[in-house]
Amino acid sequence: MRIAIVSDAWTPQVNGVVRTLEATRAALETRGHVVRIIGPDRFPSLPCPTYPEIRLALAGKVRIAQHIEGFAPDALHIATEGPLGWAARRWAKKRRLPFTTAFHTHFPEYVRRRTGLSPAFIWKLMRRFHGPSSAVLCATPTLASELASRGIGHSHRWGRGVDLTAFSPHGPLDDGMVAAAGLQRRLLYVGRLAPEKNLDAFLSLPTAAAKFVIGDGPQRAELERRYPTAHFLGCRTGEALAAAYRTADVFVFPSLTDTFGLVMIEALASGTPVAAFDAMGPRDVLDRSVGATGPDLAANIERAATRDRAACARYAQSFTWDAATDQFERALRIFAEERAGSPALRSA
Repeated sequence: MRIAIVSDAWTPQVNGVVRTLEATRAALETRGHVVRIIGPDRFPSLPCPTYPEIRLALAGKVRIAQHIEGFAPDALHIATEGPLGWAARRWAKKRRLPFTTAFHTHFPEYVRRRTGLSPAFIWKLMRRFHGPSSAVLCATPTLASELASRGIGHSHRWGRGVDLTAFSPHGPLDDGMVAAAGLQRRLLYVGRLAPEKNLDAFLSLPTAAAKFVIGDGPQRAELERRYPTAHFLGCRTGEALAAAYRTADVFVFPSLTDTFGLVMIEALASGTPVAAFDAMGPRDVLDRSVGATGPDLAANIERAATRDRAACARYAQSFTWDAATDQFERALRIFAEERAGSPALRSA
């Protein structure tokens, strides 16, 4: 198949949406599919307020039509609810062509945490956006249940995977983290440094453990000022990131808003247990044998520290991009079935 994926999140952004799409595209291409990502790099754009590294594409229906029709896809997937997503949705609706969407980011909760405003209006927009799709792809059963309770009931499971060649318990440790921690326990967070990640819950914990933070984002300067004893290591990728995961005694995931949390399974694949709140994402991803969840993050860290590291690495092997891509392909078959009675995309 020729598969067009429209996404407002794409490289050089570093986030879960981009990493999921990169891994999915690679798996699809290995299977012989032709995939084109139609992202903000193809259009003039403006920086997103409070997130300047995220670009908002200036794309109307004419420009988006040129890119989709020029590729002549057999299937259309709209990954995000941003300007490109809305433009692609309008294009497909006008032509009465089916498409799939995905619910990657919990925007209603993000708006509440950033502004204090009720998320009711954002949920109304979400229902409008996803309503016409053939299927709404979501990562976990908990998220599917919430979407159904909000009036978005046509969900389809699309899990996540981990690159087991990149993340494993075998390999060097991070010498800098070892030296900085001394004999202390090493606690690690990896991800964006932004209000919705709830980093205060981790960094404010009264503990003798050494706290390490990998990532960047709009809250970094503020967090560095407020928590001078924490070690902010900046962005890391590849072997440097894998070494940091291996070196940590516990991976701490304080987010209450993430719909999955790829970093958790990367940590587990590296042999590092996870402490998190009992929230969407951790609730479905973690098992008590490899981590600890609950309302008390400090207690969760203590319990997670007792988990067997070899068991963590074995558990992570159940999360594969092949299995996740199987689910993605099944959703596209829904598209193909609906499309049978529609004008072909190639003649749109």
